[in-house]
Amino acid sequence: MNIGDKAPEVLGKDENGKEILLSDFRGKKLVLYFYPKDMTSGCTAEACSFRDNRQQLQEAGYAVVGVSVDDAEKHKKFKEKNDIDFPLIADVDKKLVEQFGVWQEKSMYGRKYMGTVRTTFIINEEGIIEQIFGPKQIKTKMHAQQILD
Repeated sequence: MNIGDKAPEVLGKDENGKEILLSDFRGKKLVLYFYPKDMTSGCTAEACSFRDNRQQLQEAGYAVVGVSVDDAEKHKKFKEKNDIDFPLIADVDKKLVEQFGVWQEKSMYGRKYMGTVRTTFIINEEGIIEQIFGPKQIKTKMHAQQILD
């Protein structure tokens, strides 16, 4: 997915099994952020940045949805532990991460593996991708502020 592309209507199911649709956010800008894993330091910092800046994001017309390949149970624990108040899509079949092109080869300590590359898509009120934050741009502790600026 690139800037100017229309985002898919069906985004996936959240931690409660509720289907999340793009049209659920009509009239708002959607921050659709992809992150590697629940309960890790960077992913927790990023989620908490959105949680702590919820008021400012809402006032600026944004809704937030997180996506990882973790399952619904792990998402529930993550939300509970960190008081996260926005939906987390459990993309266990990797449909959305592949559709958005964020399921890529990564390497750590010389070992190569497939994983989610931290990426945020800003989708406008018409469902069109208008901005993309790549992994090198995202500062997890202040990502909400990056979007607001």
